[in-house]
Amino acid sequence: MHITSDAGRAAWSAIVADPASTLVCSDFDGVLSPIVPNPDEAWASEATLGALERLGGRVAKVAVVTGRPARQAVRLGRLDARDGLGSASVLGLYGFERWDAGTGAFDEPEAPAGVAEAAAELPALLAGLDLSGARIEYKRLSVGVHTRELPDPAGAFERLTAPLAELAGRHGLQTEPGRLVMELRARGLDKGDAIHRLVDEVEPTTIMYAGDDLGDLPAFRAVRDLRDSGRVKALLICSGSDEQDALVAVSDVVVDGPDGVAALWNALADELAG
Repeated sequence: MHITSDAGRAAWSAIVADPASTLVCSDFDGVLSPIVPNPDEAWASEATLGALERLGGRVAKVAVVTGRPARQAVRLGRLDARDGLGSASVLGLYGFERWDAGTGAFDEPEAPAGVAEAAAELPALLAGLDLSGARIEYKRLSVGVHTRELPDPAGAFERLTAPLAELAGRHGLQTEPGRLVMELRARGLDKGDAIHRLVDEVEPTTIMYAGDDLGDLPAFRAVRDLRDSGRVKALLICSGSDEQDALVAVSDVVVDGPDGVAALWNALADELAG
């Protein structure tokens, strides 16, 4: 692990000095779980969950900020059975949904009609592009199209970009690109908004955020803005991969996927244990 920025090193020191004033945030896919062809089988890694549990009882709050539905993230992370995460929360679908470990309750707003309408048109759209093998993932407030299982995943993703943007626009939705997946989702909140809400709620002095993909860029920007304003110290972690490097240049430390994230969290937990 090599933290490359002075701001990141200052944040690490601040966490060690006062973990109880630290907000630890993490994406799900590519950070807690490996990227797999079938998103329904992206179970969170025991290594990352175990490392996060070592921090959960020491920090102010652990929050998973994800594009997945909150229920799905809780299930794939077995988060409702992880006592070591403290008063953890999941902000699902970019902050539209929420689950809190303390109550076990889900807050799930009603889905806009446009999502279901767009999803109904997708099979015909994909067939017309000769991409019927793309996986459609319906998430209630969004629908994703995955090209990872196609013969030319990157080429298929490029071919889909414009047609999916047109489909989203007709139904009042926006597109959200990811690692060989394009989501059509409700307009409004993004992960940056979710971070600001968490900071207002928790009032931390230090934030740690781990992400891996384009959907994490708004969260990274929000954290950097909070840091630049002097409100918090912050450590931005990129869970690196060969597929996506959008976060590398804006991170304080780059690690090798979920295993690297687990190693970083364990190193921090070791320092906190003295």
